[in-house]
Amino acid sequence: MGSNAVYCKMSWSNVQSGGPKSVGAAILAAALMGLFACRAASGQVELTGSWAVRNHEVLTGDGLPVDFAGIPLNDEARIRALSYSQSQLEMVERQCQGWPAFYLVQGPFGLKIWSETDPIKGNVIAYIIGAWEDRAPLTIWMDGRAHPSEYAEHTRAGFTTGKWEGDTLVAYTTHMKAGFLRKTGAPSSDEATLTTRFYRHGDLLTLLAIIEDPIYLAEPWILSKSFQLTATPLPPIGPPCITAYEGSVGATAPHYLPEKNPFVDEMTTKFGVPRAAALGQPETLYPEYRKQIPAAAPAK
Repeated sequence: MGSNAVYCKMSWSNVQSGGPKSVGAAILAAALMGLFACRAASGQVELTGSWAVRNHEVLTGDGLPVDFAGIPLNDEARIRALSYSQSQLEMVERQCQGWPAFYLVQGPFGLKIWSETDPIKGNVIAYIIGAWEDRAPLTIWMDGRAHPSEYAEHTRAGFTTGKWEGDTLVAYTTHMKAGFLRKTGAPSSDEATLTTRFYRHGDLLTLLAIIEDPIYLAEPWILSKSFQLTATPLPPIGPPCITAYEGSVGATAPHYLPEKNPFVDEMTTKFGVPRAAALGQPETLYPEYRKQIPAAAPAK
């Protein structure tokens, strides 16, 4: 629309609405809308940079062969987990198999985050979280694209979209390959999803991860981990994973037959942890479960 047409349109609107006061009101309204838009945009926080890990939360859970405490496993997941043997990691084809996207809040590494921006508009198209030795890079698409079909390829990193809720980035991940919830064998399926909320408070970044799996989890599993901004740059990739021969594991993948896992009671005998809690029974996640725990015998 040319300048003359704009002038005529404004003049006609002025006549219809009753004079200059209406034009002034319209300009004021437009200014207020712009102000609110700027305030909404300023609600977003800066996430890019190097974030050093602060291991205040112990989330790996790989100290004992049977430790599923805190994971709300269903019966099928528990059976699969108890059949798992960590000797499988001696197999060359499994040494670099990688972990799903939620390993982001479980591993011992920091985060290197950068953004990809539109060269014309300047808005963020995606945030990328760098890879590590056994974790693929995570791309969080911010341009409104939809998730692919359920039949699309599943990868270790999955497919992630994000949106801002005030000053919190909320990312939603689907299309992850089947893997493990914990290194001790608790499984995850290719139908698992991950919702990650990024909270920044000053130089601290907290990730709240909610894992849902209709195949192996009785209810959502919630994890959190904190990181701190550092002036020391972190690499966008980790060290390479290099396979090596670690001895023969036999003709079949190491595993345990049902009711034959020799470590099933190790947490109970060593630390007095109730067996139900060690095996990830959902009811053991709640404070009310304490009332059901009998007086503990001295740990051996």
